[in-house]
Amino acid sequence: MLDDLVAGLTVPTDLFIGGRWRAAEDGGRFDVIDPATERTIAQVANGTVADALACVDAADAAAPGWAATPPRQRGEVLRRAFELMIEREDALAELMVRENGKARRDALGEVRYAAEFFRWFSEEAVRLTGEVRTAPSGANQIMVIRQPIGIAMLITPWNFPAAMATRKIGPALAAGCTVILKPASETPLSALAVAAILAEAGVPDGVVNVLPSRRSGAVASAVLTDPRVRKLSFTGSTEVGRDLLRLAADQVLACSMELGGNAPLLVMDDADLDVAVEGAMLAKMRNGGEACTAANRMYVHRSVAEEFTRRLAEQMGALTLGPGLDDVAVGPLVNQPSLDKVAELVQDAVAQGARVVTGGSRPEREGYFYAPTVLADVAPDARILSEEIFGPVAPVVVFDTDEEAVELANRTEYGLVSYVFTRDLARGLRISEALESGMVGLNRGVVSDPAAPFGGVKQSGLGREGGHEGMLEYTESKYVAVQW
Repeated sequence: MLDDLVAGLTVPTDLFIGGRWRAAEDGGRFDVIDPATERTIAQVANGTVADALACVDAADAAAPGWAATPPRQRGEVLRRAFELMIEREDALAELMVRENGKARRDALGEVRYAAEFFRWFSEEAVRLTGEVRTAPSGANQIMVIRQPIGIAMLITPWNFPAAMATRKIGPALAAGCTVILKPASETPLSALAVAAILAEAGVPDGVVNVLPSRRSGAVASAVLTDPRVRKLSFTGSTEVGRDLLRLAADQVLACSMELGGNAPLLVMDDADLDVAVEGAMLAKMRNGGEACTAANRMYVHRSVAEEFTRRLAEQMGALTLGPGLDDVAVGPLVNQPSLDKVAELVQDAVAQGARVVTGGSRPEREGYFYAPTVLADVAPDARILSEEIFGPVAPVVVFDTDEEAVELANRTEYGLVSYVFTRDLARGLRISEALESGMVGLNRGVVSDPAAPFGGVKQSGLGREGGHEGMLEYTESKYVAVQW
């Protein structure tokens, strides 16, 4: 435990298995780095394959009791966890800034968003309904009940270390499942803090197990090949997602996969530019651009492109950059490889003729910082239009017709989210239907909501998180043919 990292919050640094904090089987630990200073802030237990199997044992032992727990009781535990997170939001936000680097205002927003998943699914726990209807032949009744799917392996990314954990834990617990959470090794502290809050809220031993580890492939393989595990929920890159799907196929596991994105943002000729620029800033700069929902490609009608680009560059250029605990708008990227990739994508675009309107460089300071950047005149085959940027860079491309805009937007293997700005509602809805993405922000730069189904199409994933659908992902439908 760390008692001095964040005032008012005890931060666990060991594995959480069967309701106990314990060291890794081999005693190994790994460093957690502050991206703003490049210094070690904690050392966390480095889980082994033996620890992974211990997590499965604990989850298996707890599964019957938790599944039999009344839905109202499960919901009340989640509600208490929500309340505890809100009570400690400042400390949790500070912890997140230290391990993730994001600006404090973004971290505080994430803590509140993360807590909302516990509140939402505390209410959904009592709404796990089935159905009864008469068979078409009239010979019997068709009764359908929903039961917990079983032990779930949850793998979360570093960019939203609390929200991605609660978005998976909340519905799993509401449905009556036990879980094993493998957080990203860059940001394990937030997940461990959430586990401590769940234990305080009354989650029974073994229902939630947390396994930080740098041995990601080995521990994931150990869990997913155990026949007692029946569910995988993963948020991360499409490349890793494909590997996990192959591994899950051998056990025929149910899979929810929230994978990469390449979100287009369309600004039509009739758009309210005040609304469009504000929406673009939200869609691009939430979490400093390190989000799968971040606007990756901005397609702007030729008649408004110059004005939109000028306004966007003014706002991007005015953003303050610095350590997240300071009063800044943009913190550092999470690590050196992320910084290097952003710089390479910008350099490639510029080499192909793109014009830097603002930013375009790394500031001379410690930490993994990159200046908020706007690029104009981006070549259609520039890497920055086909690869996920995951940083504070906005490439602007001009179009002339609605059909061209939709074609450009759909020219990707990904399909997580799209954004459209137009004053014409009918036009906006037609374009929304034509876009190949699981979500659309229509005159809005933010789509995430615990009450809404979050997920993509094509190479952006399988299944949905959030909403009522998010809980159904952790259930099996059982049909009983009955006659009375």
